[in-house]
Amino acid sequence: MDIGGLIPSFGGFFWTVVAFALALSIIVAVHEFGHYIAARWSGIHAEVFSIGFGPRLLALTDRRGTRWQLALLPLGGYVRFLGDGDAASVTAAAGGEALDARTRRATMQGAPLWARAVTVAAGPAANFLLAIVVFAAALMAEGVATETPVVGHLRPLPQAVDTLRPGDRILALGGIATPDNAALGLAIEGLAPAATVTYRLLRDGAEIEVTGPFPFPPLAESVQPDSAAQDAGLRPGDVILAVDDAPIAAFAELRARVGDSGGKPLGLEVWRAGTTLSVTLTPRRADLPLPDGGFETRWLIGLTGGLAFAPLTRTPDPLEALALGAGQTLHVATTSLSALAHMVTGAISACNLQGPIGIAETSGAAAAQGLASFVWFLAVLSTAVGLLNLFPVPVLDGGHLVFQAWEALTGRVPGERALRILTSVGLVLLLGLMAFALANDLLCP
Repeated sequence: MDIGGLIPSFGGFFWTVVAFALALSIIVAVHEFGHYIAARWSGIHAEVFSIGFGPRLLALTDRRGTRWQLALLPLGGYVRFLGDGDAASVTAAAGGEALDARTRRATMQGAPLWARAVTVAAGPAANFLLAIVVFAAALMAEGVATETPVVGHLRPLPQAVDTLRPGDRILALGGIATPDNAALGLAIEGLAPAATVTYRLLRDGAEIEVTGPFPFPPLAESVQPDSAAQDAGLRPGDVILAVDDAPIAAFAELRARVGDSGGKPLGLEVWRAGTTLSVTLTPRRADLPLPDGGFETRWLIGLTGGLAFAPLTRTPDPLEALALGAGQTLHVATTSLSALAHMVTGAISACNLQGPIGIAETSGAAAAQGLASFVWFLAVLSTAVGLLNLFPVPVLDGGHLVFQAWEALTGRVPGERALRILTSVGLVLLLGLMAFALANDLLCP
């Protein structure tokens, strides 16, 4: 990895840092607020709520005696509770035995097991809740496709598309009936690439047949952050006319040419709003999740295809949107766990694990694409942070929950010596993982 490539210009580097700091600060604030609000509800007093580490930049103390502060290094945060000997709430401060019963009840160590467990679990839970709400809000803003295939609006293409009109209900495509969107997808898969195809439509109450554009052309509906396509300057709405001077008519042809490239540079002829330009880019190897939980290694350039027309959408109600948001959050979490398992077994490259530089690059690239892309990335990152904190590693929330599970089963807390040893081991493991991820950022292509 070329470190110099991370800083194409001062402005680009500056906004990458700002986007990363903003994303991390929001996620950390939500995570720590989960701990704080659960502790407050369960009777544990928070002395300090900090976003960032190091010297304080801003601080104020509320009427409950909690100091809210913003620190210099926005690389995390913490809530320090009454009686804590450290920011991770692993050890108790000296003199805790001398506290009266009421004061001791307000400490993390003196609170009942249920209160401590709820307080610990609330941090990751807040991250998952943030992801669900953000995904739901995004889906409500963008809308979801109606159950039947109806043309919403037409997308600009090199060939004329005026035979289709907004509101057309697609009854059949290339002679294959399309009663719903699933059938439309199967019909598209069965079509041979061509410039045009026959549509049977329901328009103004009458069935008609027209010749329209290939329904899944080599159109870039979106450009993925930190991808070969973005680095080459491709934009949403671009249409790929040819790959290495060979014309293509369908997105499947573009996918096949990229997949067969073996990672060699490709020359693309691109149509953009009536003008034609040429770009050269190099596909990158990527491990993609499969529906069965496995992974497939392919060469990609970072384009997501789209239909020749935007489907008619509807706005889901809040409950439906939250359900869809929860499903998306679960998908991100299960895919992340599957990827980690495949990396451990060597089934996929360990380079899939990103460190702070890689995450910063991705956050900056997402922000450069606009608010919608950045917000979606924020929800994905929040899910990942919530999941990471549940790992059963001392110093993480998952490690605390393991200790508390031990206490629930045995009726006693782990010994102080065991706690210190396990915490030290957990810290070494966590720092080792961070160092490995940072090495990936610097060394992986």
